[in-house]
Amino acid sequence: MHLLLINPSNSLVNFIKSNEKYWHRYRVWKPLGLLVIAGLTPPEWDITIVDENLGIPDYEAIPRPDLVGVTAFTSQANRAYQIAESFRRRDIPVVMGGIHASMCQSEAAEYVDAIVTGEAESIWKTVLADHCNGGLKPLYNGEQVSMEHTPLARHDLLPTGYRLGSIQTTRGCPLNCSFCSVTSFNGGRYRHRPIPDVIAEMQSIKEEYVLIVDDNFIGTSARHIEHTKDLLRAMVKAGLNKKFITQVTINIADDEELLTLAVSAGMFGVYIGFESPNAEGLKEIHKKFNLQNHRNMRESVQRIRRHGIIVAGAFIIGLDVDEKGIGRQIADAANSYGLDTMNVMFLTPLPGTSLWERMVEEGRITANVFPADWKYYTLSYPVAKYTNFTWSEIITENQVCTRAFYSYPRILRRVFDHIRYRGSAFLTLVGNLSNRRNGFHAYKKISRQMELSRGDVPVDV
Repeated sequence: MHLLLINPSNSLVNFIKSNEKYWHRYRVWKPLGLLVIAGLTPPEWDITIVDENLGIPDYEAIPRPDLVGVTAFTSQANRAYQIAESFRRRDIPVVMGGIHASMCQSEAAEYVDAIVTGEAESIWKTVLADHCNGGLKPLYNGEQVSMEHTPLARHDLLPTGYRLGSIQTTRGCPLNCSFCSVTSFNGGRYRHRPIPDVIAEMQSIKEEYVLIVDDNFIGTSARHIEHTKDLLRAMVKAGLNKKFITQVTINIADDEELLTLAVSAGMFGVYIGFESPNAEGLKEIHKKFNLQNHRNMRESVQRIRRHGIIVAGAFIIGLDVDEKGIGRQIADAANSYGLDTMNVMFLTPLPGTSLWERMVEEGRITANVFPADWKYYTLSYPVAKYTNFTWSEIITENQVCTRAFYSYPRILRRVFDHIRYRGSAFLTLVGNLSNRRNGFHAYKKISRQMELSRGDVPVDV
């Protein structure tokens, strides 16, 4: 039996030619969910994994599969449906999983033979057994289970060409921010993967640099952090010789032992969601965690950076409380914190979030010709009506922010700062130049599409 697993591309995200663009090598992530599915699959199945971010193959030249599995974030959904239709025309059944299919079941059911919702560990073998018995059901609901049931991901099934390996060590998030669907998909209970399993999978990853894809690697409580410390000690003891970057909350700055262990284990960078420079913005999106203990963000960021850790920050533009000048305000905040890199995203209502429900109820979603418009839900396109901005105005705010933070003098200052205090500044330089280029490229693309738009919705160029 032959199983073909596919990670779809997005026509608006130019990663397909990543081998031709040096900076993009650092922005292409392995489709880890498919590697886990492969690990759950019994050995009698032959498995092929295709990541369209590395190129779209001639599917008819691939040995005919008995079953196709497709995953998709919301921005990949339209392409996933195109892939599914092409295989179903050849009488090859298609199963779709991932967060979009879980949140938009009725829509996905129109394009595939079966949907797997939620986490696959509890249900995938049943899906395969039903297929083999000729009784594939239209819907399989996966349950949230202990991560003891998560197998080692099959990293051996992917080709070379990635700059970053990837691994997951935890699931779930108790913060439940209004714009994020993690809590809806993985639950609010923070679950740890067994430490021996993490070490064994780390040892199977060929790449020197690794992305730990956890939504929050350290957690939010003392118990979570103690477990993280145990994991970091095990990583040091195993002598993995890996360098990793991961998402954390700002409370990582409060524990010197945690930071010291993290660096010893190979941490070279963290990605932190600051979301808004204003208390009102944080309250709007339910990210009050950042307001606890009257935190001084600059002092917190500098405590992390003193350990030689690169700090990348994420902000959202287009909140209801945001007013004219928010782009410059975000850039000034990021510069004052001392961030090494920064990403600014448009407020994007994703299915499964409370933000989506509110904007649907208020009639504010403007990129709403589905499934075609899902491709705009990359966080890099304005897809809704924003309280205090037209589309042109909010794009201009984003451009002002990019220019202010990624000016060449600012980039040079960060590079020299790293050379002076932490040695090599290569990754800081790569991150700054890549984000500068992509920020301006996105602005030009969005502006061009707005010129050709139908009403207030972008169209393909």
